[in-house]
Amino acid sequence: MNKSFFLALLLILPSFVSGQSVQVATFDVDVTPPVGSFMAYDPVKRVDELTLRARGIVLIGGEKKIVLCAVDWLGIANEGHDAFCAALAEAAGTTPDHVSVHSLHQHDAPGCDFTAEKILKEKGATDYGRYEGTFQREALQRLAEAVKTALPKAQIVTHYGQGAAEVKEVASNRRLPGPGGRIRAMRLTTAKDPAIRAEPEGTIDPEVTLLSFWNGDAPVAVLSYYACHPQSYYRMGIPSPDFPGIARFFRGQDVPEALHVHFNGAGGNIGAGKYNDGNRANRLILAQRLADGMKRAYEATEKLPLTAADIGWAYEPVILPTGKHLLDGSYVASLPKEPMHAYAAKLAWLSRRDSGHQIRINCLRIGQARVLHLPGELFVEYQLAAKAMRPDLKVSMAAYGDYGTGYIGTAVAYGEGGYETSDRACNTSPEVEAVLMGAMKKLLQK
Repeated sequence: MNKSFFLALLLILPSFVSGQSVQVATFDVDVTPPVGSFMAYDPVKRVDELTLRARGIVLIGGEKKIVLCAVDWLGIANEGHDAFCAALAEAAGTTPDHVSVHSLHQHDAPGCDFTAEKILKEKGATDYGRYEGTFQREALQRLAEAVKTALPKAQIVTHYGQGAAEVKEVASNRRLPGPGGRIRAMRLTTAKDPAIRAEPEGTIDPEVTLLSFWNGDAPVAVLSYYACHPQSYYRMGIPSPDFPGIARFFRGQDVPEALHVHFNGAGGNIGAGKYNDGNRANRLILAQRLADGMKRAYEATEKLPLTAADIGWAYEPVILPTGKHLLDGSYVASLPKEPMHAYAAKLAWLSRRDSGHQIRINCLRIGQARVLHLPGELFVEYQLAAKAMRPDLKVSMAAYGDYGTGYIGTAVAYGEGGYETSDRACNTSPEVEAVLMGAMKKLLQK
């Protein structure tokens, strides 16, 4: 053994003795539904080469283990989200309030809402549609087993990295403003009208941000965050991680030493419509553009030493105000009684409200980096506001946590019209902005 080895040993030995070393365990599971099972909109006709993944990390070294998980599904809602947090917490040996589970919101993918499923059973429904949860429970069991298996293989991490880069010609705002403070047109994920595509990008967050973990010079895990609806095209009956999943695949091929985990940011009012006319070739083009941004953010990464003292986790339980259209019963009363699954999600949200359920807003601290974890299809203004609250820190955001909320707009957006804040798409009221902004500010100031 040479002198340099002993010097290195002396540097790391105190952290082992004091229990202050940091480790990261990675997990990755195929969560592609089988042929015949129901996805968000259609049954699975066939399964191709691209699979849906549930992947993430267990961060070991803080007061409790922290689990971060991203799933290539439409959304995980209500008691479904509770079940995922509870199962991963038990598997990792931590508590559910130290687990954050998010969907990427692809549309050729399953959803999960055990509360809606329970309501349909109670009402004697024979068609559960997207709320049939047999496959979802089986996938969750395999995911929990993967977390258990990953723990003994956890790697020492000595540094964390933070990087950011602009993603060019992917995201654009879906809501095109008109006179009188009203939305005059929607530019959704596919925009066939050239005039709509010619409109300016609007309010977006152009950055993809990266939080990475390193063992010396070797990357262990790379977590990326970017705000945009992930659809290029869908309704194919073929499960697909769409362009964010392909971008993630590209980065995994470029840096295979690390597990690449991607989170959708506050992309509720953001899509690729300006750059997507529905041509199938655009899926790969958008993926390449996002992967290029990820690559430049990785190359711009600043690495900093990491100890257990640099890790923190905080959360704020909140009750999100329910929309008037649900409280007075007018919207549910207007829906057809068959098929029942058409309104099960609305009843599920009301059921949770009546039980006094609180949603946790989580914040991860890694040195000078912060990651906020929020529910629903959040408007990008929340992400921009979070960054503005702490310009001295590197702030990222993962949205699409508990999907029971539906879309979450800003206070002013509820009076502007447009799909996202319609009775059909949204379960909350304008007062939700004050609740979420207050929770974010409190967490970022800790």
